[in-house]
Amino acid sequence: MATRRGRPTQAEAKALDQTVREAAVATFLEFGYAGATMESIAQAAGITKRSLYARYADKRAVFVDVIPWALARYTGDEPVEQLHDEDLETALLALGRASLTRATHPQNVRLKRIAFNEAALFPEFNVSAESMMWAGRQRAVTELLRQHQELGNIDVGDVELAAEHFLALVEAVPARMADFGVFRSKKQQERHLQFAVQLFLRGALPR
Repeated sequence: MATRRGRPTQAEAKALDQTVREAAVATFLEFGYAGATMESIAQAAGITKRSLYARYADKRAVFVDVIPWALARYTGDEPVEQLHDEDLETALLALGRASLTRATHPQNVRLKRIAFNEAALFPEFNVSAESMMWAGRQRAVTELLRQHQELGNIDVGDVELAAEHFLALVEAVPARMADFGVFRSKKQQERHLQFAVQLFLRGALPR
């Protein structure tokens, strides 16, 4: 005789939430916000509409939750602690490469476009899609610069502002080009990054 399954474990519930979010992102990417439905999201997630409604009141609630999550998840650059043994230039190059990869990721570009198109209807976001994508990367660069500032390796004053300018040097133009479907070759992208890091260091190193 089969036994009735109990409540899902915390790990199982977390895995299901991840599955639902992934399915919602895929559905919005395929159909856009207007074309997506609760039924199509539930079907993509392999759950019933009833189960989906138990998590979200409606499609709007799904969108408000998953778009910032989807954009932010690509900002998880490797922990700065892993770069402690590297010199500043090497660390900035590593973070820069990760930033460029995320800023020009085709799925990220499409998600950002969807978020911009619907931004007027979603004041809950409070920040632009650009800010959602930058937040994690800026924290990583800020932490790295703060460490080197304390060691006396650089003199930039406001490390948060310096981190913002570094990211602008590294990814602003490639990201904008990607918005229009233009992508640099890996060789061109690396040349752009090397120049940006060198230019930043010229202004950051103590006089």
